[in-house]
Amino acid sequence: IPILQKVQDEYRYLPQEILAFIATALDVPPATVYGVATFYAQFSLEPKGKYVIKVCDGTACHVRGNKTIVDAIRNKTGLKEGQKTTRNMRYTLETVSCLGACGLAPAVVINEKIYGRMTPETVAAAIDEIEKTEAEEAKQQ
Repeated sequence: IPILQKVQDEYRYLPQEILAFIATALDVPPATVYGVATFYAQFSLEPKGKYVIKVCDGTACHVRGNKTIVDAIRNKTGLKEGQKTTRNMRYTLETVSCLGACGLAPAVVINEKIYGRMTPETVAAAIDEIEKTEAEEAKQQ
């Protein structure tokens, strides 16, 4: 698991060829490595964007309008229906069954930072803040 975590941190997903290399290096069957990689939700076999946006679709978030939040994120990032990651690998949108923040519904997590009581306007503002922060960091470099 720690090896897979390091690979995930580096690539933002687990490439198949690296899973095969890990299996060979550890002298374990490839199915064992694949099984671990697919069992834990923290791992992904697909490339993800720099910013992973998770929108809760649990009951509390659903009744408080999580669909409008998803639509606002799609609109702001240019993601089309059925598309998870922007072409430039900047944003990945995921819906999750529970973020454990029902009291903050509708809840969103962006790269492990939780945002609560979201509206289409506040989620768009959160994405604007990411863009603003990155632009300022780029100027400083």
